Amino acid sequence: MNIFRILGDLSHLLAIIILLLKIVKSKSCAGISGKSQILFALVFTTRYLDLFTNFISVYNTVMKVIFLICAYVTVYMIYVKFRKTFDSENDSFRLEFLLVPVTGLSFLENHSFTPLEILWTFSIYLESVAILPQLFMISKTGEAETITTHYLFFLGLYRALYIANWVWRYHTENFYDQIAVVSGVVQTIFYCDFFYLYVTKVLKGKKLSLPMPV
Repeated sequence: MNIFRILGDLSHLLAIIILLLKIVKSKSCAGISGKSQILFALVFTTRYLDLFTNFISVYNTVMKVIFLICAYVTVYMIYVKFRKTFDSENDSFRLEFLLVPVTGLSFLENHSFTPLEILWTFSIYLESVAILPQLFMISKTGEAETITTHYLFFLGLYRALYIANWVWRYHTENFYDQIAVVSGVVQTIFYCDFFYLYVTKVLKGKKLSLPMPV
């Protein structure tokens, strides 16, 4: 395991912690897309089924369990504990637009046609687009709270660091996973505009705002 992989995992974990703290401290999930969080919970569930079949390391197992627990706690807070603060009107992205093509693609393009492998592939493809409901919600409302932008920044940074991890592994181990790399690049592209706004506005103390859709 290299430094890029570790930093990527920590960035991902920090993003989730920031989101949970935001919800707990404010007792509100305003501005958070419940649909994106459902997709992330589905990503972790389908990816980490190997918890029951394949032990890699204590670190690997602990991180998987933490991500699973945090994902479902987040969904619980949005749809149960603080459901009255949930902005369902603006969280209106149609999930079938993502789930149908991702499911079809996972059956067509995978490493081997076995249930666990198809589900793992499904999780990789789904993760690359799972943030879209959140970005759609921000574009619909025209702005995002600073703490929400921090969450998105570290989530995007996690993906960027994983690209560096794949480059490192290719040069040191001659390892290359086309499905993971292509999906990761696609996901990072979705964050490009956000990264620019984060650096030019949020880091300068300004509130992130977007043009309202016509």
